[in-house]
Amino acid sequence: MGHAGMAASAVRYLRSVGAPTVAEPVEALPRPELRAVGEDERAPVDPGEFRRVLGHFATGVTVITGPAGDGESGPAGFACQSFSSLSLDPPLVVFLVGRTSRTWPRIARAGVFCVNVLGAHQGELCRGFAVSGGDKFAGVDHEPAPFSGSPRLAGATAWIDCAIHAVHTGGDHLIVVGRVEALGTGDGTDAPLLFHKGRFL
Repeated sequence: MGHAGMAASAVRYLRSVGAPTVAEPVEALPRPELRAVGEDERAPVDPGEFRRVLGHFATGVTVITGPAGDGESGPAGFACQSFSSLSLDPPLVVFLVGRTSRTWPRIARAGVFCVNVLGAHQGELCRGFAVSGGDKFAGVDHEPAPFSGSPRLAGATAWIDCAIHAVHTGGDHLIVVGRVEALGTGDGTDAPLLFHKGRFL
């Protein structure tokens, strides 16, 4: 039975038991204001101490890239250590980006992105993508990812090509969920780049 047939059967059943088949309209909630948290919202935790303690958790390092949009001189990209797998079915991943990021709006407009998992030898490459402004792709070897066309960086240990699935607010960051459309690994000979206590391992 196709979707239309199942829907028709569901409507017939609901009518037979006297259930309403048309839901009352639901008023949409207002879109959250995309801004950093205000001073009156801050928890009584020192930001420096927060970073110091959380820095004990080692993370992998990625570069999130997006294709060049209309009227833009080149692709977009930024370094990101807040990345994780989220769901197997459907295949979803998640990363966090600061609300003040100048690169994220370009990726958001494209609606797609590629996660490049960096190898242990790519610390300098990561530093280049961690700065704001300038041509981050100058001298960086890359090719288009198969689904999104976002830059797939040479030498990365893995890549995950995604469509933006959802975006949620989380304090001074945005939580970006991506649906995986294609993925792969590098040559498999390099260990991943790790970040721990403010430095690369």
